[in-house]
Amino acid sequence: MSTLHINAQPGDFAETVLLPGDPLRARYIAERFLHRSRLVTDVRNMLGYTGYFRDRQVSVMGSGMGIPSCVLYATELLRNFSVKHLIRVGSCGAVSDKVELGDVLLAMGACTDSSINRQRFGGHDFAAIADYQLLQSAVQAAQTRGVPVKVGNIFSTDLFYGEGSDILELMEKMGVLGVEMEAAGLYGVAHRFGGKALCMATVSDHLRSGQALSPKQRQTGLDNMIEVGLQTALLL
Repeated sequence: MSTLHINAQPGDFAETVLLPGDPLRARYIAERFLHRSRLVTDVRNMLGYTGYFRDRQVSVMGSGMGIPSCVLYATELLRNFSVKHLIRVGSCGAVSDKVELGDVLLAMGACTDSSINRQRFGGHDFAAIADYQLLQSAVQAAQTRGVPVKVGNIFSTDLFYGEGSDILELMEKMGVLGVEMEAAGLYGVAHRFGGKALCMATVSDHLRSGQALSPKQRQTGLDNMIEVGLQTALLL
């Protein structure tokens, strides 16, 4: 039945849900990539759809920006709607000089400045890691489609407008590939409720060099990543 933030019914969601931050991107994915898609939730205009990619039922729903919003929706999807796989499809800023604009980062793990996983794990550090099956399937899907990916560690921050660049230098020294705002929380809640999660993010800008994709390049890169996410769903 409906929850506080999702007005769907049992069976409305597929086992695999793609999670873009922007609800309008959820609508875009449903209209462009899925067939027979239907709106299943629209509380606070956080749109969610279920349709078919080839012969596989797949859902897509906005998660909002930041860990608290993403965790809220992920919790209800896993706990109340029998969802098993959550795949974040978003964008990120690159830190490492080994990462190029347009690359898709597959977050094997997620560092964070958020305290959410410490709260969840009794004050201790929790290793926020992706599900291996999802990660392996995403690598395979990307290789099949010829989409360049980098696999490694990312950083999930609570501050979109951060203070200073010292942390970026430290991230690079520690092998962090890029920065986004959701993965660490998503991984924590997936482990808590027995789900499987993966974050994939298109590199839209480089935080060290200041380079950025044009709007057209950004859309192409996001489309490539979305196709990798949907192809990953077919392999589960």
